Amino acid sequence: MKNNATFFISFDKSRVMNFYWIKTNRFIKKIFSNYVWDIPNTENKIYLTFDDGPTPEITEWVLQELEKYNAKATFFCIGNNIEKHPEIFEKVITKGHSIGNHTFNHLNGWKTSTEDYLENSKLCKSAICNLQPEICNLFRPPYGKIKASQAEKLRKLGYKIIMWDVLSADYDATISAEKCLENATKNVTSGSIIVFHDSVKAFPHLEYTLPKALNYFKEKGFVFEKLV
Repeated sequence: MKNNATFFISFDKSRVMNFYWIKTNRFIKKIFSNYVWDIPNTENKIYLTFDDGPTPEITEWVLQELEKYNAKATFFCIGNNIEKHPEIFEKVITKGHSIGNHTFNHLNGWKTSTEDYLENSKLCKSAICNLQPEICNLFRPPYGKIKASQAEKLRKLGYKIIMWDVLSADYDATISAEKCLENATKNVTSGSIIVFHDSVKAFPHLEYTLPKALNYFKEKGFVFEKLV
């Protein structure tokens, strides 16, 4: 297992190597400049995001933790989960958080045709709009994997493609909860977009990390903002 300040390499139980950036490299941001990786500002604003919900109990727990710090965040929701748990989705809206499209079935864009990907994203949009009539123009590709053709068509539909500056990797069972907390806090600067997951898979790490990260950010003087 090897890591430095920006990327992490781990091996799962099948000895398959997983590589991901904890702090997204500036070169990647420059190459894919049409995507939103961070929102530079001089007001110490940071942007917490949660992917893959709504999930019973877990999303509601996240909302409770955020409320303790009067923190606003952005939830990139899976359409299928919205339809299964509309009451939880409505709680996210009621609490004043932003909503983003995360496809209906959590599709990997690299493995999906552009036509099917767009259709699945439209299904998610319908699930969102059925409960939130306001315009939803935020989109995050599951796994961060999206083809240029898919992104181009989504942008023409009015979407902002939201990526991230800092990845907590809370979904990675091969790392410790302490490492997850370090990932989520060590590389954050004003303008950072930070990724967490309100999912069953991520919850063991999220439950440990989120309360401590929120307290850390508050002590450092960061301001919690939602994406718009």
